[in-house]
Amino acid sequence: MTSCLFMLCALGVATAVPFARALNRSTWPGRSPVLGLWVWQCLVATALLSCLTALVLGIAAVFRTVRDHLFGSAPPGVVAAYHLSSASLLATVLTLLLGAGAVWTVAVLVGQLRVARRAHGAARARLRERAPEFPAGLPAARGPLLILEEEYPDAWSMPGSPSQLVVTTGALRRLTDRQLEAVLAHERGHARARHDWLLHLSAALARGFPKVPLFTHFCEQTHRLVELAADDTAAQKCGHVTTALALIELNQHRGVFSCASSRRLLKDRVHRLLTPPSTLRPPQRTRIAVTAALAPLLPLLIAFGPGIGAFD
Repeated sequence: MTSCLFMLCALGVATAVPFARALNRSTWPGRSPVLGLWVWQCLVATALLSCLTALVLGIAAVFRTVRDHLFGSAPPGVVAAYHLSSASLLATVLTLLLGAGAVWTVAVLVGQLRVARRAHGAARARLRERAPEFPAGLPAARGPLLILEEEYPDAWSMPGSPSQLVVTTGALRRLTDRQLEAVLAHERGHARARHDWLLHLSAALARGFPKVPLFTHFCEQTHRLVELAADDTAAQKCGHVTTALALIELNQHRGVFSCASSRRLLKDRVHRLLTPPSTLRPPQRTRIAVTAALAPLLPLLIAFGPGIGAFD
């Protein structure tokens, strides 16, 4: 059991540090942001599954009651293969640390969910206050697109079911019809892919584990890749140049008031739209997607390996 527990912990550490740093340095996700998001999610799932399976095995070794419940119907050879009765002090300490980490992970995820719900509720309440009053019976008052009287050009998507697209009159005055169509396509891309949930997940893990490279890079790259993916959606419909010009028009007024990272991301997005990178070839995308999908199976193979081997 000790060797199995250590292998799972080693896999979790390898995923959280060197693999995460290597993926963060890679440039190919910018060429295929949807695939990049998929790989990041699989990497996070691998790390979390490694810790979870290690925790279950550790608890089974430390607590006989849990062991009897988990392995009560298993053949004696399976139980003997895990050496559950010989838990060392180090294995016990690792189990306690993993248990504390699991409790903290659940706490930060639940906390982020509550914060997100409160923020969405407050944002929708402000939106209702600012929304213009329509004559009774007009369906546009609750339609998928809401226009707000506002000097500054802006457009965004309010998460929910269904999502609400919001655009200001400043954007309507500044953008051409084609540019406005690109902006709305961008926001619809966010809504269809449910990027808001992915952003909440990455933010919660980064906030809960600020020293873990996997979660900090996951948060940073998620914020970047969801914008690139939505840009691609808009560019496919309205063209790269039109989408780039729409981005510039919407963000010109922000200037020095936006943070350096936001300005840098905007510059990279516009440059990427004006000089589109070459896309990955289908065989490359398939290999990357399949490899990433198989990665979360590694902790399960390690955890079930001794039991499967006992049947030989």
